[in-house]
Amino acid sequence: MKILAITNQKGGVGKTTTCVNLAASLSAAKRRVLLVDLDPQGNATTGSGVDKSALAYTIYHVLLGEKKLAEVKVRSGAGEFDIIPANRELAGAEVELVNELARETRLKTAMAGLADEYDYVLIDCPPALNLVTVNALTAAHAVMIPMQCEYFALEGLSDLVNTIKKVRAYLNPTLEIEGLLRTLFDPRNMLAQQVSAQLESHFGKKVYSTVIPRNIRLAEAPSYGLPVMFHDRPSKGAQAYLALAREMIKREKANG
Repeated sequence: MKILAITNQKGGVGKTTTCVNLAASLSAAKRRVLLVDLDPQGNATTGSGVDKSALAYTIYHVLLGEKKLAEVKVRSGAGEFDIIPANRELAGAEVELVNELARETRLKTAMAGLADEYDYVLIDCPPALNLVTVNALTAAHAVMIPMQCEYFALEGLSDLVNTIKKVRAYLNPTLEIEGLLRTLFDPRNMLAQQVSAQLESHFGKKVYSTVIPRNIRLAEAPSYGLPVMFHDRPSKGAQAYLALAREMIKREKANG
């Protein structure tokens, strides 16, 4: 089982889009997938076809030790993967966990024993480097960083790399960067080309060769509560995430 935290403290880089569509694409490749929504906005929950307002229990209750993952888990509407949902309640977890024992390892503890059930666990992190994100980084084997190829992206990336180093030093010594994913990419933009080239020269093979383009179908799909492959499979966005899933599986086999 591979646990991937999908994170970037910069908002609007396609984190949730990546979580939902990668989960659907990996499950289409016959992999068993669990998506954990750790963002109080709950967009991965609704984007997977789950009504977040009708939920009795969410990841909030798991982090506070009130429920087990199995009691909270639901099936995604169309994507053929499982999801641990979230809603606005999760915003309170930050404050409530501050004085709790082992507050950074709540998610890791909850995930113990999942290894036989899934091939991939994808964690959608909030756009902040807070206690909830630290829980994700402590539980994960590796980090996927979706990022736009723009000027400020590199600045934010160095902050995130420093956080990963701290988590590795104090909480999770085996945590590594799995890969950097270029999202919302417009090849006609010269700056995007330059930043992309910088990423490749600095991070080498850590940069996925799959690039996620700007695509209207990707933007539309969440309003239907569907991963894009069920909204418009031939679209460039859907094909890009299917290609990313294939690239990840190929990497796993090569490292395996």
